[in-house]
Amino acid sequence: MSFFITIKLKQLKKLGYLLGFGIMVVTLIVISNNLDSAVFSSTEKPSALMKGDENNRAISLTFNLTWGDQMLEPILDQLETESVSATFFLLGEWAEHHPHLVDLIVDRGHEIGMLGYRYKSYLKQTINDVQNDLYRAKDTFTKLGYPDLTLIRTPSGHFDQDILSTAVNQGYQVIDWRVDADDWKTPGVNQIVEQVITNTSNGDIILMHASDSATQTKEALETIIPHLKEKGYSFVTISELISQAQIDTNSIE
Repeated sequence: MSFFITIKLKQLKKLGYLLGFGIMVVTLIVISNNLDSAVFSSTEKPSALMKGDENNRAISLTFNLTWGDQMLEPILDQLETESVSATFFLLGEWAEHHPHLVDLIVDRGHEIGMLGYRYKSYLKQTINDVQNDLYRAKDTFTKLGYPDLTLIRTPSGHFDQDILSTAVNQGYQVIDWRVDADDWKTPGVNQIVEQVITNTSNGDIILMHASDSATQTKEALETIIPHLKEKGYSFVTISELISQAQIDTNSIE
């Protein structure tokens, strides 16, 4: 009887090793797949994210914020009313002077990324100046309590291959857009609504603004969000969009 029990114990021990090894392999595969889906750019081939998965009805609302403190809260209130999470790209210089508003954006459940430190086209600066601007922006947000930001949008969306490489080499993911609401030009609420609704498709990144020039944005959102929801779209943050497969990037040859 003892011989039989010994054989069984050895078999169970071997089975346990096999099961453990199998679980470890599956775990590594899942982690690997998640990492692959979360990366769209590399130092070998730097690129900027323009949209997510064309087969997915998820879209991202993004807001650039460079100056002022009057339009942000009404926009946040509207997003809260519609239960929508967005991604806000904040200028470091603005954040330095409005730390309480940076916290408010995060406290309301939104994601933040950087817009550099000073709003000046990177194409009009030397690469050394671009590097310094990125470092200064990073330092600013670190001091504000947000040291782990990796999303960046260049001022005015201007970049070339050298700028992309510089940002990616510093650990950033450059975020572009496909639909521009042009809301900062205040063309009229109806025009903003038409611009967004007509041009939005699966996986799109929509650019809007939350600076004080965006006086018609909140009212436009009152129509845009419900209309896009009715068309079957869901709103996700940029990080959630990145986690999806088959994303569309903009790389400059």
